[in-house]
Parts: sequence; C-alpha cells; structure tokens
Amino acid sequence: MLIRREAPADRSAIHAVHSAAFRREEGVLPVEAPLVDELRTEGDLIGTLSLVAVREGAVVGHVCCSRARLGDDTTAAVGLGPLGVLPAHQAAGVGSALMHAVVGAADALGYGLVVLLGEPAYYSRFGFGTASDLSITAPDPQWGRYFQARPLSAYEPTQAGAFQCAPAFSRI
Repeated sequence: MLIRREAPADRSAIHAVHSAAFRREEGVLPVEAPLVDELRTEGDLIGTLSLVAVREGAVVGHVCCSRARLGDDTTAAVGLGPLGVLPAHQAAGVGSALMHAVVGAADALGYGLVVLLGEPAYYSRFGFGTASDLSITAPDPQWGRYFQARPLSAYEPTQAGAFQCAPAFSRI
C-alpha cells in the first residue's frame, strides 16, 4: 500500500471512497462525499494534508484536514476528517496508515493540534483525547467526548478556546 498526497486525477475516486465508506442507505449519498468536494472548492482543504491510500493502482482510502480557527488563531489547529476506506479494504490497516501519515504530516508542518469529531474507542489509539481536557470548546456542546484533539510537537497550552470548523461543515 502507498500513502501519498491526493492528485487532481484522484478526485472522483476520493468521492467514490467516501460515498461507499459512509453509505447507510442504498441510493442516498452520504454527506461526507460532497463535504470533501466543498472543502476543496472553497479553498479550505489543506492540499498537503489530503492523503490517499493506493493498492494495486487504485485509491482505496482517503483522509484530509481542513483549515480551522481556535479562538482567534487560524494557524494553531486543523480539523481532521473525513477518513474513509472502501468497505472491501476496511479492517486491513488502511485507516490506521492514513491516520498515522496525516498526523505525522500535520506535525511536520508545525500545527499544534489536530481536532476531530469521531469515536473515542477508535481515535484514542492515535493519541486523541477529549478536546475539553485541553480547554478546547466544541462548536456543539452535545458532541461531548466525541469531540477530540491530539496535541502535536508545536502545541502550547495557550492554544485553547472555541474551535470553529471550515464553513462547509456547518452545512452538513
């Protein structure tokens, strides 16, 4: 498996990955697929943090980070998600490889935090914990323990406050 940055030619495959990975009901497009498209169109998708997993020449997984605001700071944190893997490749290490790669890349780029909304049992293995423990406030208080953050090398305890996702997230 190869993990690499997305290329323009990957866009339809990325859309298909999220459509299949998050499909709950036949014939209903999951919000995650158009969300990635909107983030890209609006300039909020961070290209260096939009990664694909490729097996035998085919895109089988995708993860991305987007611009975010933490308090008044627009450079300290990024929002992670969605993370999607084609159903036939789930539970085979693709998601874990993508997570390790995107967290490492965000760290290398100098961000202080990666923030996401997701299942604690899954994301805790990558160093994520409840964001409120780091004095980070969720856009929706009902998110509770599912709103998580992971400090990176550039993290400072002053990087705290209200977290605001890219605008596309508020439309889903």
